[in-house]
Amino acid sequence: MTSPSGPSESSRGERVADWFDGRLGIYALGKQYLRKVFPDHWSFLLGEICLYSFVVLILTGVYLTLFFHPSMNEVTYHGSYVPLNGIRMSDAYASTLHISFDVRGGLLVRQLHHWAALVFIAAMLTHMMRHFFTGSFRKPRELNWLFGWTLLFLGLFEGLFGYSLPDDLLSGTGMRFVDGALLSVPVVGTYLSMFLFGGEYPGHDIVSRFYSLHVLLIPGIMAALVVVHLILVVYHKHTQFAGPGRTERNVVGSPFMPVYLAKAGGFFFLVFGALTVLAAVASINPVWSYGPYRADQVSTGAQPDWYLGFAEGLVRVMPGWEVTLWGHTLVLGVLIPIVVFPLLLVLIGAYPFLESWRTGDTHEHHLLDRPRNRPSRTGLGVAWISLYLILLAGGGNDIVATRLHLSINTVTWMVRVAVFAVPVLAFVITRRICLGLQLRDAELVLHGRETGVIKRLPHGEYVEIHRPLDPAELHTLTAHKRPRELMEREP
Repeated sequence: MTSPSGPSESSRGERVADWFDGRLGIYALGKQYLRKVFPDHWSFLLGEICLYSFVVLILTGVYLTLFFHPSMNEVTYHGSYVPLNGIRMSDAYASTLHISFDVRGGLLVRQLHHWAALVFIAAMLTHMMRHFFTGSFRKPRELNWLFGWTLLFLGLFEGLFGYSLPDDLLSGTGMRFVDGALLSVPVVGTYLSMFLFGGEYPGHDIVSRFYSLHVLLIPGIMAALVVVHLILVVYHKHTQFAGPGRTERNVVGSPFMPVYLAKAGGFFFLVFGALTVLAAVASINPVWSYGPYRADQVSTGAQPDWYLGFAEGLVRVMPGWEVTLWGHTLVLGVLIPIVVFPLLLVLIGAYPFLESWRTGDTHEHHLLDRPRNRPSRTGLGVAWISLYLILLAGGGNDIVATRLHLSINTVTWMVRVAVFAVPVLAFVITRRICLGLQLRDAELVLHGRETGVIKRLPHGEYVEIHRPLDPAELHTLTAHKRPRELMEREP
């Protein structure tokens, strides 16, 4: 007989696992959550694009902080970019040129960071629109909607602050825009401007202050919100579209471990790779072409990043109204747009509560709506998007006028009229389209699909044979309440 040997590798592993389990409860957590089921649908990937773009932003941002100098001290440039040699500029702009031309991989990382920011905000906006049109913001997910909305709101300003750090001529023009908006605030506008810029514009502290906000405060808040957002997704369970076997009390899909985790890991590298290819082949924000910022210069065709274009559009299309009250001049041409700008975003955040109050719906919902089955909500969403796109075009009215060979006044007046007319038309048309699609679905449920086969009846009549829908299709088309417009009227 052999003598008993020492503890095996497996028993050592078990003891380590037991040690951690006794202090962290990982066995119970793993048993409860690692097998949690997540449904499959392509639209659910939008949230993952947001998350993975955020991760790319963090990784590239950490790398860039190693070489960037958040200082407005003037230096004379002597570097690899010959056209700017001997030019006086801020230390921030000089370090940006150093990252772009002298740091190995610096330009790629800079462009990857910028592209990831654009994709991050675009994915967040699209992700929220998916939630809006499918109604996944309803009880019990109102708070998670607010967390996502806060992430979008912070992302807009995080992009603005990061975009302004290089202190080039284009970003400096944007800062002049911000300064004008602050100065238009009644009573306290001058104080806000002096506080933000550390003195008379452009001041000497704006880059260092934006740097602290950009790399510390706002990313920390956003990271915390992302964690809470994901915890609530797991806690409330994932929503799913109606279908056979899917109810308000279950989830049909794949377990988190190992199926969903493997898919998510592969998708992360796919997003990372796509962003890297985009950064490698598509130049963005070439600050060396703009030159350092000077308060007495402005670049032609200056445009902000797309996600803030609608804010500039509000200012560009607003008439230059001014009123004088009690000895104070109110610049309404700027004040009204900076009030409307957050109001458009606040309406998105408050919508779940407004819809619940308007409809009296206090029930929990875990099944998603088809947009056509909620015509009023879908119409409101399309109206909001149309208003956003119109204001985005208004923010580039000079570019539109140049490309289309039109008068800039003509473009501006077209945008002014469209701001009021197009959202109303978009709402009415979208709502009628949704109702029409519901009528078509009702026809399919009653008569089935057309087969293209014509049959002659004994008495000579010709009819087309219809194929009845299978139970899965019937369930999808009937798993909703019909809107009042399509309800049969009582005699």
